[in-house]
Amino acid sequence: MNLVIDCSVAFKWAVVEIHRPKAILLRDDFRNGIHELFAPDHFPAEIGNAFLIAERRRAIGPGDGALALIDVLQTLPVIAASIPLLPRAYEIAHRHQRTVYVSLYVALAEREQCDFITADNKLVNGLQAAFPFVVHLASMP
Repeated sequence: MNLVIDCSVAFKWAVVEIHRPKAILLRDDFRNGIHELFAPDHFPAEIGNAFLIAERRRAIGPGDGALALIDVLQTLPVIAASIPLLPRAYEIAHRHQRTVYVSLYVALAEREQCDFITADNKLVNGLQAAFPFVVHLASMP
């Protein structure tokens, strides 16, 4: 099964948070060839930034962000070029009051005709009515 994931899911691969077991299962299924995971090409920078912010806020220990980043990069989703997705992502962002970089995930899932899995409640609440394929990680089996 093809799935688009965002950094809110991959972050849980390295940091203990709610719904972490479901995120780990997705990662392990990807490693075992059960699922194919996709993300836009800004994903590596975005996840790196998430770990850096977590370290600065002392949510994780000193140096743990760099280790977490290395861990995620070893199981990097299939990276999709953003440029072909930008016109649609811009349209989604404009129409639904979202950022372009978040809308790239939606545009990618739309193009791939698959679910977009996120742990971002605000994103799900704001987009699921228009895009039923935006699914909260908690809903995953």
